[in-house]
This record gives sequence, structure tokens and C-alpha cells, in this order.
Amino acid sequence: MRVPSQRMATLTGSSAVLMWGLLALFTTQTGAVPPFLLVALSFGISTSLIVAKWLFYQENVINHLRQPPSAWIVGVIGLFGYHFFYFMALRHAPPVEAGLIAYMWPLLIVLLSALLPGERLRWFHLAGAIVGLAGAAILITGGAGLPGFQTEFMLGYVMALCCAVTWSIYSVVNRRFGSVPTATVGGFCAATAILAALCHLGFETTVWPDGTLQWFAVLGLGLFPMGLAFFTWDYGTKHGDIRVLGAFAYAAPLISTTLLILFGQGEATWSVGVGCLLILGGGVLAATEMLFARVD
Repeated sequence: MRVPSQRMATLTGSSAVLMWGLLALFTTQTGAVPPFLLVALSFGISTSLIVAKWLFYQENVINHLRQPPSAWIVGVIGLFGYHFFYFMALRHAPPVEAGLIAYMWPLLIVLLSALLPGERLRWFHLAGAIVGLAGAAILITGGAGLPGFQTEFMLGYVMALCCAVTWSIYSVVNRRFGSVPTATVGGFCAATAILAALCHLGFETTVWPDGTLQWFAVLGLGLFPMGLAFFTWDYGTKHGDIRVLGAFAYAAPLISTTLLILFGQGEATWSVGVGCLLILGGGVLAATEMLFARVD
């Protein structure tokens, strides 16, 4: 019995969401390292690893990087733009409000997927994404209800919206570059590391990781949520079911919250349970077609 290639690509892309669930736990272990420096270090690590892999297997690096300018523009804006707008949002708005707006990107992916050739948005895709958004909102707010948005933080809200729009458009438009090898993401990571380093010099005061634990946390970020995750997401968005990936993306805050609780940095409450159930239910609902399709 052969697994359809689209299903395998969707599962591969979903692994990125699992790795993004580690982001909060690793980040809390990095101490006072400022955000853009953390992005620069993490993407620098992921770049070093992919370059080492290319050299070890004697791959043609030039072929990986010699891609259309449009692919580079989309890739770099996607990876760097998302992080730039997200951290700018946190600088200019409270984290709860900024997080809620920024995490609209899975729903936007589901909606925008209807514009792709050969894709059809079904009711269960949209319903699953909306249910997942509700679950994520409960986790982010702790069940305290939606916060009151204030005009004084409007710049931060706009930055958070730009964050959501940037990542959703990147994820959907990436389907147009199916012929660009996933290894090229290594080049996007390098560009993101350089741009983040420039932002760090312009906006932040340097604070290096202090101690072995903090450096291991940075290494973990570079290996998984800010490393391998972007390669598997690239493959999934190019060859998998983008609608299912969008809805499943709400599993990231679920995993993040669960891990923080397990490591004593969060509290298990009724809101966590309800949020988790909604996210799981939304993911299953959105993946109905894939889960119950016949496998030839």
C-alpha cells in the first residue's frame, strides 16, 4: 500500500509545527539575549549546519543557490519579514494582543489557499481553522477573554498584522516555486541571519548567552524551530495540502503551552484544557478529507 506523495509532504510539513512548539521553551532558557541577536545566532547555526551537509555530501552549492530572483525575494521576505514584524509588534504593543493578531496566519493560509490552482476550499477546512483560532486565543489569553485593543498601540497592532500577512502569503506563494529545491532555504537562512544581525546593531544592546544551558538553548533553536522546521515547512507548502497545514499550525501554541507546564513554567488550568481540545478538534476537522481518503 503506497502512501500518496501529497499526504507524505503534508506530514513532513506538519513536523515544522511540532518543532515550532519548542520555540517558547527554548527561548525562555536563553536568558536576556535580545530577540534579533537570538534570530541572528539561531539562523547562523542553521546555515552552518546546511553548509556542512552540502560539503560533506559534496553537493553543488551553486546549483542550490542559483535560483530565480523572485524565489529569493519571497524566501527572504518570508523568513526575515515574519521575525522582523513579530518582534517590532512586541516592541510597540502588549504581547497578548500582538500574539493574537500575529497568530492569524494559519487562518489566512487556509483562506488564501483558495486562490491556488487546483485547490478548493471546503467548509471543513475553514471551520477547522476557525475552531483552531478559537483554541489558540484561549491559550494565549489564559481564558480571560479577548483583551481590549487600545489606539496607543496601533503601530504594534499593524506590525503584528503585517507579521501574519507576511507569513501566510509566503506559505501560499511558495507553492509557485515547487521546482526550487528545499535546500535553497539554507540561503534564505543565511540572508535572514545577516539581516537580523544588522537589526540587532540598530535596535538592541548586545547581551550574549551566559552559561552552558543558555548556549544549548540557542543551539536547540538553530537546530529545530529556527532551523529544520523551515526546511520541512518549505517542502510541505510546495507539495502538501496547504489547507490542512494551515489549520494544523494551531498545534504549535498547544505544544508550547504543554511543554511549559511540564517544565514547571506554566500552570494547567481549565482554559488550557479547553484550548487544547479546540485545537485538536479543529485540526482533525480540517484534515477530514486527508484522514479518511482511500489510500491506493
